[in-house]
Amino acid sequence: MSVVSAIDGGNTRERAISKLRTIALALMGVLGVAVLFALIVTLGEANRQRDRAIQLQSHSYDIMVLARTLDGTIAESEASLGRFVISGDKQLGQLYYDKWQLAGKQIDRLADLASQNDSQIPRLAQLRLAYQQRGKELSLIALSTNYGKNDQALSLYYRAREAPSLTAIDRILEEVIRSERNLLDQRTRETRAAIERATRLARIFSAFGILILVGAIALGALTVRALTERGVARAEAAAERERADQFAAAVAVATAELRQQETRLRQVQKMEAVGQLTGGIAHDFNNMLAVVMGGLELAQRGLAGTTARKEIGRHVDSAMEGAKRAAALTGRLLSFTREAAINPEAMRAADLLRGMSDLLDRTLGDAITVVIRDESAGWRLRADRVQIENSILNLAVNARDAMDGRGTLTVTAGTATLAENERECAAGDYLTIAVTDTGCGMAPEVAERVFEPFFTTKPVGKGTGLGLSQIFAFVRQQSGAIAVDTAPGAGTTITLYLPREHEEAPAPPATSDEEAFHASPAALDVLVVEDDPRVLAATSGALRELGHRPIPCNDPLAAPAMLAAHDAIRLILSDVLMPTQTGPEMIAALDRRYAHIPVLFVTGFAGEASEGDAFAGHHVLRKPFTLNALDRAIAAATGADRAAARPGIAAE
Repeated sequence: MSVVSAIDGGNTRERAISKLRTIALALMGVLGVAVLFALIVTLGEANRQRDRAIQLQSHSYDIMVLARTLDGTIAESEASLGRFVISGDKQLGQLYYDKWQLAGKQIDRLADLASQNDSQIPRLAQLRLAYQQRGKELSLIALSTNYGKNDQALSLYYRAREAPSLTAIDRILEEVIRSERNLLDQRTRETRAAIERATRLARIFSAFGILILVGAIALGALTVRALTERGVARAEAAAERERADQFAAAVAVATAELRQQETRLRQVQKMEAVGQLTGGIAHDFNNMLAVVMGGLELAQRGLAGTTARKEIGRHVDSAMEGAKRAAALTGRLLSFTREAAINPEAMRAADLLRGMSDLLDRTLGDAITVVIRDESAGWRLRADRVQIENSILNLAVNARDAMDGRGTLTVTAGTATLAENERECAAGDYLTIAVTDTGCGMAPEVAERVFEPFFTTKPVGKGTGLGLSQIFAFVRQQSGAIAVDTAPGAGTTITLYLPREHEEAPAPPATSDEEAFHASPAALDVLVVEDDPRVLAATSGALRELGHRPIPCNDPLAAPAMLAAHDAIRLILSDVLMPTQTGPEMIAALDRRYAHIPVLFVTGFAGEASEGDAFAGHHVLRKPFTLNALDRAIAAATGADRAAARPGIAAE
């Protein structure tokens, strides 16, 4: 009985233990499912945190890469400006302008990316202010270069390299990058901490699980780590690819715009040179040649008939007057095309505008009515005549384009007394030159940018955008100011404020067509080197008329032999441009035993006469010349004293 009871008790205990085991197994199963569920939830949360961390890391990398790109763009823009200052190549100036505009767009993009970060917003506002200040400094350098003051522009450029605005830009960009890097490190630490918490929970749950769950937890941890590293690598690779694509796109845009500007500039040069002056100049020359040919033909008929000598002389005088007008017009055109040093001189506004009247009429055409008003009360200004004339002509051409080639152009010279801070110049008396058109006018946003280099509203091929910026630079160099008064449909008035010149100008020397003729003290043997047979014959005849003995030479290569054959030669009179050898090259190649013989060069090009180094200090006579001018030039070249006078020969 006791044994049975013991057995029954044993079975009961076994059933109880089995039940307990079942319950324990069930509990372990439930616990296993809970652990598995907890692992799934933990891994899901870790994945979400990882994805968010990758997104935030990519955002921070985008900001840092864009900041570095902006720094490189600014550096490239300033480097292009430096090359523009040194070379004067306007293509480099355009490249500087494009890079600087790209930098402004990158600042806008950077502000958009960092808009979620409150700490970055003040920095980017400071960066925009520093960028604008830096733009003003560089714009002044570009304006000086466009005007041709490369030394001044270079000095400004080197000073600008140490400007506070550049330091501020570099500092702010470094602060932006440093802040994003710190934020990236903080986010990375938070992500790693979250992953570590998830890992610890997984390990705690795995202690109550089975070996499979332990393996799954280990595999999950390895997977999380692998995915994290892969995400970081992908973010870095994407950032590098985006940066490379931005650089490639910037290079492609700059190259395309540079080619477009080259084509535009070539077309403008062709059209302006041919279209503005050809018709008017040809018409004027035809009129002058008609006077010359008509006078000579009438004189010819008079010599063949019985016409009075006085009447023949009048015809010859008329022909001479026409020839002088043609020579004066040629000199005028050459002076507008030369590249000469700045030569400031005092001048009256009335004389300046009166002298430009014919040029404005020829350039603008018959459909433009030119009205010139002098309200300057005799005030004078001091400036380079070519610069001020080119500025007025440029304003007139712009006005003609604004009127579509038909309308009224008014050029008014006036006076103004400016108070302190009334204009962007010192207080005092100013002579004003206002150019007014009846054209379409400009909107305010266009008027604000008219003096920016390379800005133009003209179609492609019609303008370079440099004309008004050069005028602005000229006026500022004169310590003056410039004002624009315009409105859509109401025309435009551009007024130049130039400082009044108070010093009295020296009285100009009196000249006349009957200026006294000064003869050389003695007859000379003159070697005349000229490749054109007609000019050679005319020059030789002029020398004979003056009492000299010309020795003609039609080839500069034959000059040494002729010098050796004529020991009595006391002057060499040579043309400058000849096919086989130029005049200066011929003189430089002569034997040193001829170095004592004076040299007189004769040229018809305005640019050559101003190149003193090319002529080695020898005297230069411009074509066309009169007998009186030739005699004076010979006397100056030989150092002779001219005392005798022979009336009736016209001066040059």
